[in-house]
Amino acid sequence: MAIVQVTIVPIGTGSTSVSDYVADVERVLIEAGSNVKHQMTPMSTIIEGELDEVLAVVRKMHETPFANGALRVSTSITIDDRRDKKGTMQQKMDAVAEKLQRPRSS
Repeated sequence: MAIVQVTIVPIGTGSTSVSDYVADVERVLIEAGSNVKHQMTPMSTIIEGELDEVLAVVRKMHETPFANGALRVSTSITIDDRRDKKGTMQQKMDAVAEKLQRPRSS
């Protein structure tokens, strides 16, 4: 199970607004189905799934702005590929939330 953060920036679009491109990239994730979980944030998208599947989806995401008229696309990817135990986006969030409930030790 891998957790991947991806930021896709279309360049050469003629506008500073990229929300149409973001919506098109989000559609790629929706079409990927339930094997690839995702969470859009204001600055990037977090994707969870088997690494090969996630990377295939990221490739499609990267190509989408080109298909919609962008002349250049900059894609940044961060991969957390843990193989000693299964980890999920929710487990990471829960671990921090749990620690916030405890007093900080010195």
